[in-house]
Order: sequence, then C-alpha cells, then structure tokens
Amino acid sequence: MNTAGIVTVVEAQNLAEELKTDHCLLIQVTSLEVYQQAHLPGAVLVLPAELVSGVPPASGRLPERDRLITLFNRIGLTSASKVVVYDDEGGGWAGRLGWTLDVIGHRNWRYLNGGLQAWAATGLQMTQGQPAPVVPSDNANLVIDESPIAEIADVLAASAGTDTAIWDVRSIEEYLGQKQTAARAGHIPGAVNYDWLLLKDPNNAQRLVEDLDDILTQLGIHADQSIITHCQTHHRSGLSYMVGRILGRNIRAYHGSWSEWGNREDTPIENPAIG
Repeated sequence: MNTAGIVTVVEAQNLAEELKTDHCLLIQVTSLEVYQQAHLPGAVLVLPAELVSGVPPASGRLPERDRLITLFNRIGLTSASKVVVYDDEGGGWAGRLGWTLDVIGHRNWRYLNGGLQAWAATGLQMTQGQPAPVVPSDNANLVIDESPIAEIADVLAASAGTDTAIWDVRSIEEYLGQKQTAARAGHIPGAVNYDWLLLKDPNNAQRLVEDLDDILTQLGIHADQSIITHCQTHHRSGLSYMVGRILGRNIRAYHGSWSEWGNREDTPIENPAIG
C-alpha cells in the first residue's frame, strides 16, 4: 500500500516569491533542446529517457537501481532536498519523476502547476543555455520502495476484485481497441478510462483542471478504494499518479502498462472493437 501522503501543488508566482528566500531543487524533465531554450533559473535537467528502462517491449518500466543512483547523484539529490518537479507538457513527465522519487523514498517533492508553460505565462524570468555544473551527491544507499509500484499480479488481483480501481489514462481509441499500440488491443477488464489530456487545461497554461476529486468520483473511483493507474509506458499515467497523490488517494502505477500487458498472451483483455 502506498501511504506516501499528499503532494502539494505550487503556483508559479508563489514559487518565484519563495525562491527569493529559500532554496529548492528545481528539476525540469524535458529534452535538452527545450531546456537550452528555456528553464527556470537554477533548474537541473532530467531527460525523460533517464526515467525509464528503455528495454522493449515494456520500455517504460523502472530503470535498474544503479541507473537511478547515477541519475540522482548527477543532479545532487540528498535526503534534505526540497524538490519541485515540472515539465513542458502539463505534468506527464513531471509526475513520472515524482513517482520515481516516491519509489526511492524521497517524499519531499511538489509540482509546479502547469510547469514551464505556466511559468512563462506568468511572465517570470527564464534562463537559456546548457545545464550548470552541480555538486554531485552520494545515493549509494538508495533503497527501492515497492509500495508505489504495481506489477501484473497486482493488476490481475485488482481486475478480479472491487477494492482497487484500475484507471486507464490512454485515449478512448486505445481503450476501445480502435487504435492498436501493442500485439493486442483493448483494455484491462474492469478498467475505467479517463484520458490524461482531460486532467490539464490547455487554455490555462496546462495547469491542472479543477474538481479533480469529483472527476474520479464520477468515474466510480471512490475515496475508500485503492487505485492502479497506467497508460502505454507509464508516461501519461505519471500525471494521473500525481493527481492521485495530490488528492491524497492510495495510488500505485503499473509501470509495465499496456506495452507489457498488451504484448503478452496470458493477460486478459476486453476489446469492444472485435466484440
């Protein structure tokens, strides 16, 4: 059970004021090109590829422990770091990083609402150029916490019961089997669908939409239920995982996601497209 508590959302203007008197480890999860064009002053860069195993077919699974140690040493993460995560797309990669921080037991992280787009829309200072040198840290004793992670066995148990909801944040076309992204199309039996794109507002600089708790309730995901969320590679479901944490829900992420489930022959699926 993931009992990590509640993640705080911070608005751009409030963060800018805070940074005048306090230090945070600002982590931007984008491509190097985007980072060179614009980043928050003092932010470090994490590439999306650093957060995934890259091993097909389930390329979005958690990287090996040694790779995580290398990553967090490089950006200077320590147990005392007050982390703020953000990206340029409204929370997918930021949430994936937040999930990874939970997995290594670092609970002290917040989300910059709307990320780079909201910071720019607020008219705040941004920096260009290469990442600045960072004093490396020592995470040799890093321990993997399994509680935020869902595996196939967990999803099978959730599919067969009622205590845990399965939240699929892929597109409706993928969910219905109309768009095939693996050897098999469709969805996990019992899963409910709500596209990750609907969780953020493109007309409000990609900030989170309001009434997120009501959205989950309308999906039939109630406060007394646990949640397992997934997408294709646990990128889009980085956002839904983070939303669950913001709402204080007991949520895990199935990091194998559909690229694992849909490429196996022994996992049950529902595919309305073929009846």
